[in-house]
Amino acid sequence: MKIIKIDKKEWEQGIDKARSKYQLFGHKEDQGAYHMRNLEKDELPDMDCLDTILSPKSILFPQTEKMMSATLDESQDDHHILKEIKADKAPRAVLGIKPYDAKAIELVKLNFDTEDYRDPYWCDAYEATTFVGLAVNTPGPFDFSTSAGSGPFAEDGLDILLVDTGDAYLGKILNSKGEEFARVCGFDKLADSDAQTTIDKMQQDAEAAIVSKIATDTLKSKTILDLYDAPFWDDIAFSCINCGTCTFVCPTCWCFDIQDETKRKETIRFRNWDSCMSPLFTLHGSGHNPRGEKVQRVRQRFMHKLKYFLDKYDQGTMCVGCGRCVKQCPVNIDIREVCNIMNSYEKQK
Repeated sequence: MKIIKIDKKEWEQGIDKARSKYQLFGHKEDQGAYHMRNLEKDELPDMDCLDTILSPKSILFPQTEKMMSATLDESQDDHHILKEIKADKAPRAVLGIKPYDAKAIELVKLNFDTEDYRDPYWCDAYEATTFVGLAVNTPGPFDFSTSAGSGPFAEDGLDILLVDTGDAYLGKILNSKGEEFARVCGFDKLADSDAQTTIDKMQQDAEAAIVSKIATDTLKSKTILDLYDAPFWDDIAFSCINCGTCTFVCPTCWCFDIQDETKRKETIRFRNWDSCMSPLFTLHGSGHNPRGEKVQRVRQRFMHKLKYFLDKYDQGTMCVGCGRCVKQCPVNIDIREVCNIMNSYEKQK
């Protein structure tokens, strides 16, 4: 690993060089809110953005994605045969991604890239992407990443970690992908020998500024059925309106539905985001719905994030502490409170 120094006066020139090889994504403001989106020619990412409404997961996992197509024209030899729609696998770079969002992508990878199955759509996009993270010097009030397996300077899932020091960025090159991106940009100036000390001090200050925390130390030892049958779920679910906002803003939600749509003589198969908070999510063709009640869906969401995932993968909870669901929930359901309730629960004997 090496640390480079990027003078902000040279930042724009370097990013323009990167366009020769990479499709670039970064934070942009739209109607008072920030989004992570494709950067057009001459557009630069807003590196001062504190957070985005939605996470960057759509870069690898679009909200709507074309997967296959078929012609219904029987005059064609290949009619009614589904064929893969070739995706753009050209190199791309995500600029300024927050460390907790990069960590979330690594958690999602556990689902899409396994020993038994490799999702080609997600995995191909992942392998084509370079993640250039930006450390969070001033965490917001909803950030509880330090107690959720991440942190404002965490490096998991990143190829480069940038640290804003005012008039320059210190860039920690974490692997060969990061090395190649820096080379293409022309960022080759090595930082001073005390750069790591500067980063460590800034990291300590940023982590100390995060006062919101969750407790997860006893979740692993809890019996699933004890938590499942716990009496607190009705109270937690009482105010929920099943809007699904929490699932759409969450960087680790990966649920999807697949639909075929036909127009005239062409059929396209789409993959779309879905939500476990929807009553239709578990509706069977028979008409039976195993999670037909609101409380069952709320319980499923939190049990999956905080217990099922933990037990299956043993890599922490399925929450990175970004705080988006807390901030965006219209009825103030707070995953931090739910997690602490689950962590402290003891079944009455």
